This record gives sequence, C-alpha cells and structure tokens, in this order.
Amino acid sequence: MVDEQIRFSDADLAEFKQLILNKLDKAKNDLDLIKSAYMNDLNNGTDDTSPTFKAFEEGSETMSKEANSQLAIRQEKFIRDLRNALVRIENKTYGVCKVTGKLINKDRLRIVPHATMSIEAKNLQR
Repeated sequence: MVDEQIRFSDADLAEFKQLILNKLDKAKNDLDLIKSAYMNDLNNGTDDTSPTFKAFEEGSETMSKEANSQLAIRQEKFIRDLRNALVRIENKTYGVCKVTGKLINKDRLRIVPHATMSIEAKNLQR
C-alpha cells in the first residue's frame, strides 16, 4: 500500500505562497480601482444642477453604483479568501481538502489558489 502524501512540501508551499501574494496584489489594485470608480460616481460636480431632464442618466448612474458596490464586495471576499489561504500555508495545511482530507490537485490550486475543497468534494455537494 502506497502512503498518500498528507501535505505539500515546503517548496510547493513556497510556490503557492508567491502565486497567492501576486494575486493578492492584483486583487488589492483592482479593489482600489473599483472603489475609486465608485467614489467618482459620488463627486460633487455641477452635473446635477443643470435644468435638463436626465432620468435615464440618473438610472444608469444608480445601476453603475450598485454594480461597482457588488464588485467591491466580491473583490473584498476574494482578498479575504486569499489571506486565509496564506494562513493555511503558514500552518502547512494549505491544499488539504476540508471534506476528504486528501491533497487538492496542484493544477486546481494554480487556477483557484484559495480553494479549500477538491473537485471530488465539490462534486459530492451536488
């Protein structure tokens, strides 16, 4: 009987840590862009003082604010999940499926580095 690996090697963990740090930097930059777009929507310009009728534009602005707000919430969750993955790397529990206890496929982790479940476990949820 072959002993199954119960955790990734330190070298593997270092590779994933770098991948996550890169994604975390990008995610933070993206969040800043989303927030700045949202803040620009809230500017105190004179656009709203002109006497023209702008119902469609106002509706569009409201939808844009809501969309940006939803994007920001989703991005914050992604950042939180990446930070949690870094904690798992430090604890050397990174890449272990929380359902099966087996290692998650490396290719899956490269695509979704904050994954906590293997494809096998995900399929069991359906």
